[in-house]
Amino acid sequence: MTSPEAGSLRARAARRPPGTGQLPVVAVVAVGGALGAVARYAASLWWPTETGGFPWTIFWVNVVGCAVIGVFLVVITEILEVHRLVRPFFGTGVLGGFTTFSTYAVDIERLFHAGRAGTALAYLAATLCAALAAVWLAAAATRRVLLGRQT
Repeated sequence: MTSPEAGSLRARAARRPPGTGQLPVVAVVAVGGALGAVARYAASLWWPTETGGFPWTIFWVNVVGCAVIGVFLVVITEILEVHRLVRPFFGTGVLGGFTTFSTYAVDIERLFHAGRAGTALAYLAATLCAALAAVWLAAAATRRVLLGRQT
């Protein structure tokens, strides 16, 4: 027992133009995520962290990634009109794959297990503070430079 309205909604949904469903979004997030993860892995190869040392590579990956997110979101929400797949590809995919909460959490756990609780806590707090500051400062600077206004 369905209402006539439900039938017409299904008919309209079935006639949706190609490329407007969730599959393109999932696809671009997956491709972008793979690219971002490869970039993060390359950074860890180029700048390895000593065992038990402060994980500078992942710290800076997360901080730089957050700064880029700040710039990117201001540009695509306040300055440019972009294709609907740009944000999921670059913002969620590339930058989501590049920045990493899981490696950050594993690094903290490894530092604790290695008896480096002070370094683990410093890394935990420093990453959080630096990442939040990076996204805020980058967004504010982008607005000021590109839009000519103070935030």
